[in-house]
Amino acid sequence: MFLDNISMALSQIRSNKMSVGESMNRAISEAMNEFGVGNISFYLTEKETAGEKEYTYRDLRDSDCVSEEIFEDMRRHFAGRVQGISLSENIGDGTIESSNTDQKISINGVNSMALDSRKLQIESGRVFDSADHSNMRRVIIISSKLAEELYGEDYIHNAIGKVLECEISGKYYGYTILGIYEYDPSASGRNMFAMGSTPPSEAFIPLRTAFAETNRDMLFTYFDVVADPEEDAQALMDEISAFINSKYYRNNDAFEMQGYSMQAIIRESEQTIGMVKLAISAIAAISLLVGGIGVMNIMIVSITERTREIGTRKALGATNNSIRLQFITEAIVLCITGGVIGLAGGTALGLGASKLMRFPVTAPVKWMVISVLFSMAMGLFFGIYPANKAARMNPIDALRYE
Repeated sequence: MFLDNISMALSQIRSNKMSVGESMNRAISEAMNEFGVGNISFYLTEKETAGEKEYTYRDLRDSDCVSEEIFEDMRRHFAGRVQGISLSENIGDGTIESSNTDQKISINGVNSMALDSRKLQIESGRVFDSADHSNMRRVIIISSKLAEELYGEDYIHNAIGKVLECEISGKYYGYTILGIYEYDPSASGRNMFAMGSTPPSEAFIPLRTAFAETNRDMLFTYFDVVADPEEDAQALMDEISAFINSKYYRNNDAFEMQGYSMQAIIRESEQTIGMVKLAISAIAAISLLVGGIGVMNIMIVSITERTREIGTRKALGATNNSIRLQFITEAIVLCITGGVIGLAGGTALGLGASKLMRFPVTAPVKWMVISVLFSMAMGLFFGIYPANKAARMNPIDALRYE
């Protein structure tokens, strides 16, 4: 009976795969919501000419990129409909030499909207002001994790105002630490699949400072638009794409602007996970059928072994219904026991896998209750045939059974 319970437990672990799909759906939705449901990303893409089978593309030129003048035109045209335009420029990944060990760092130039979109929690110091941006000051905001590695446990008092020096691609940079944000490993997409490796710590400098460091004009191949909460992001994306392409890229022979709405990405991810959940449900249904047949066989064997007991009970006056109820109850208890063991095992395995893969997993109470009720239903359904077989036994034949 113990092995049979284990078999049912494994069956229930399979049946609880539905909660895995629920967890994946919720995790991806929450992760994308952190970037902002109203965020619309725009990328400069290669233009395809209708009717041509082969395309000849050329290298990107400065004249193909989006300039500050285009952004200003967009702000005027869509005034009141967008909260702002998020712009960023990555200088690169580098190292900081410290007394303990070399620390990895990734420096990103950001404007005010890009920094606000990241929803950083400032532990000490402050964020950039307009003077930091306009004067291209060499100031930086680093994570609390990096600050602690460099300046010890009392980094809140020790780090602000210190000059941080780092090396990127053979070039040395120095920035005054302006602020420290709370490090959150789950908020960094670069950490999601970091199997054992330590990703660079993200740090931020004013956007104009970043372009000054690289000696480049402020030209962009991608940007994000933060839509007003009342706006339909998908419709606004289409309007902005049409506005930019018709006004600035109509005569461009190779490139155009293409938008991606976060709302559309979330919907597509939910549809994909819905298909995965459907496939998992089919696998679970087969597993339940196999498990149910196993329970029925177990009950038949148990009834065969207890034939004389059934005969004795009938001889003492037990009715067919009481015999039937006894064995149906046993089948239900067997399935519920297996279901609870499977539920506990599945939850423990899920939490363990969650910590190992650094992927958030939830165990919806709804599916837990449904799993237990389903176990009960399985016991009832597959216990009816063995119970009826026991109830129909002839007491005289049962007592003679060897």
